[in-house]
Amino acid sequence: MSDAPSAPPGREPEPEDRRRSDPKGSAEGGPERSAAEPGGPTAEREQSEAEPERSTAEPESEGRAQEAEAEGRPHEPEAEGRTQEAESEGKPHDPEPEALRQAAVPAGSAGSPHPAEPPPPGQVTGPGHASSSPWPQHAPQYAHHHAPQYAPPPWRGPAPPSESWLDGIRPEPPAPVRMATLWSTIAAALLSALLLGDGLGVNLLIVAVPAALAAFFAARAADRRLRPWTAVWAIGALALLLVPALSDASWPTFLAVVAALAAGSLALHGGRTWPGVVFGSVGILDSLVTGPAWGWRGLRERADGSRGRWGPVVRTVAVAAGLLVVFGALFAGADAAFADLLGELIPDVSLVDGPWRFFLFLLALAGTLAAARTAAAPLRWDRLARGSGKARGRVEWALPLIVLNLLFAAFIAVQLAVLFGGYDKVLSETGLSYAEYARQGFWQLLWATLLTLIVIGLALRWAPRDGARDRSLVRAVLGTLCVLTLVVVASALRRMDLYVDAYGLTRLRISVAAMELWLGLVIVLIIAAGLLGSRWLPRAVAGSAAAAVLVFGLASPDALIAERNVQRYERTGKIDVDYLRDLSADAVPALDRLREPLRSCVLRTVQDDFAMTDSPWYATSWAEVRARSILEERPADTDRAGCPRSELYGDERDEYDGDAEFDIPVGPDGTDDTDGYDPGTGMD
Repeated sequence: MSDAPSAPPGREPEPEDRRRSDPKGSAEGGPERSAAEPGGPTAEREQSEAEPERSTAEPESEGRAQEAEAEGRPHEPEAEGRTQEAESEGKPHDPEPEALRQAAVPAGSAGSPHPAEPPPPGQVTGPGHASSSPWPQHAPQYAHHHAPQYAPPPWRGPAPPSESWLDGIRPEPPAPVRMATLWSTIAAALLSALLLGDGLGVNLLIVAVPAALAAFFAARAADRRLRPWTAVWAIGALALLLVPALSDASWPTFLAVVAALAAGSLALHGGRTWPGVVFGSVGILDSLVTGPAWGWRGLRERADGSRGRWGPVVRTVAVAAGLLVVFGALFAGADAAFADLLGELIPDVSLVDGPWRFFLFLLALAGTLAAARTAAAPLRWDRLARGSGKARGRVEWALPLIVLNLLFAAFIAVQLAVLFGGYDKVLSETGLSYAEYARQGFWQLLWATLLTLIVIGLALRWAPRDGARDRSLVRAVLGTLCVLTLVVVASALRRMDLYVDAYGLTRLRISVAAMELWLGLVIVLIIAAGLLGSRWLPRAVAGSAAAAVLVFGLASPDALIAERNVQRYERTGKIDVDYLRDLSADAVPALDRLREPLRSCVLRTVQDDFAMTDSPWYATSWAEVRARSILEERPADTDRAGCPRSELYGDERDEYDGDAEFDIPVGPDGTDDTDGYDPGTGMD
């Protein structure tokens, strides 16, 4: 009988000469000698190497090994170690694929964890006994006849939500509101309910003062410093509220109030980038809900901590109010002049206006608390990522812009030829009238200016940025385009001047002309940014827009419209009476220069409005006060016999905004010859 042990099932025995020529393999426990043979060198070395490992194993692993022996199932400490390591790293571990991999590797080959020797004779191995040999019994049968049962990975709990873009710009919640902010908020809400119900005037500025103080106190409590641009936006917002106090026209007042809200929101946020300026101007809307909740929590905390101090305050206010009411009523009954003074100073509050004034109270309360909370913890809109576009090649980027510059230059050359050659030649060649030529040009040039600004913005986004040569190319191409656009702006304004000479000045025309001037200012700012740097450009553009609205409101557009049309009437004898009737009290000083009966025709509407309304001092503008004094000194005639009838010309107006005109015949003595007055359109 040969001394060589039999090979495991399914494995061919190795040749005897190979076993003899491989002493290293037999010494290390290769297939030539059984590792379980008593007294063998391999068994002794394995026993000595296993003792330190068993001594360093954790008690919990030893307990699991003993439990596995008692139950008659194999125990794999290496798999347990891998399971513990996977659990410490937060990764699931599945032992079944590892067992399959061990079963698939033949015993004794490279990468096999089992020795090639079979178990010693007489040792019972099976499903009910624990085997002392690490060699797996019937591994192929296990792999083929027992389907692996994959355990699901352990439940790790819900994944944390990903951070949204709003979380990146939202600061920490502010500290509880302070009493100074609360008192200012209550004052703004009360003044709003008492003063704003009768119209807009200086009352809007009065309500804005305590609201601004509430925001100031909240910002100071949050340790926010007053920066120069913050002061600029705050002063600009208050200055814009002067427009309702000075002008009677509703449309400049609306623009001024909207611009004041935007400037006030920028003062609270302090944006300096394009996203910061654009979103910061409306960012106060984010606090319309959180602001009142923040104020209510602060009020409850203050009330719980100072219950003993509320009683004296309430008693003091009640006693003061009672004294004012009692003695004020006595003095008003004693002197009629004092009664009139009190009637003008004290708002006329009735039960009919109660719901409206309560709504104004809630609106001012929510708005002031929103402003205060924004001042304490504003959204950081400047943190919004605004990546630049992919840089294009020089030819790909510059060629379309150069072609556009050539087109602008050709148009400007034609305009110069018209300017020096006269309009008669152009009108004769085109077949257009003077008025048609003027009307056709302005709107197209306005759109050209707007589209040019969009082109400049997109060109800067995709401009090449490799070095100094690319920067010089960008400045040269875009600088040329900006200069040519300024010439187009001047041409558009010239067309508007011709348009006004032909049809007269209206609200729409003066508005778009003002917008064209502002667009020209923006182009100048872009040129300056290309030379000096563009970090200040977003705030400068926003500041120029607020300044343009302020100048537009203080210039009193209705007064300018009336002045220009009166001058045109004195020069040509043409005037649109029905359009001038719809102007506000701002136009009264200029329309007062007209001769009768035109003066009474255009001023009768304003005089009737004054007779039907009696606004208090805080809801009356300075323009209305001046108009009332003019009409009280020289009232308009209520006789409508000399006024033109609107039904004769209502269908013949200009297609844009109404330009029916009347040719007022002038007599030999220089006065209006209104006998047999025949209204006409007067359109060329």
